[in-house]
Amino acid sequence: MIPMTERARRLTDLAPSRTADPALAALAAKIGAALRGDLRRLRTVLRSSGVPDTHPHEGHDMPGMVGLGTLDEAAAATGPAFDRLLGEALRAHFTQSRTLCAGERAQGRAGQAKDLAAAIARRTTQQLALLDELRPIRSATPGGGTAP
Repeated sequence: MIPMTERARRLTDLAPSRTADPALAALAAKIGAALRGDLRRLRTVLRSSGVPDTHPHEGHDMPGMVGLGTLDEAAAATGPAFDRLLGEALRAHFTQSRTLCAGERAQGRAGQAKDLAAAIARRTTQQLALLDELRPIRSATPGGGTAP
């Protein structure tokens, strides 16, 4: 989860200079702070496990991971275009994070890792709800418009 979380944090760091929505900027700052805390805790658990801090998925875009192309696109976008990218990428990140956390909680052996997975799962569920309140998912309707 470390590389995935690092990429999501990089995306939230773009929000203050890219979004025109103060509420979205505030939410991105809150999410970014939580991601920084998650990274500290993830690295602590990793160190205590004795597993090397390598990036076996370097260069890969995994489900839920903010792709490098998305980061580039977000860095060039502003206003509603940035907001759409941010919302979509964070939703995917939260969804995959919960899936990974559920797997760790069900199959993991280390209590510290299982506890961290439970905490991250709870927080990502809350953050997803806040994001959905602020930026509801819109789906295509038969007339070509969008519906909440």
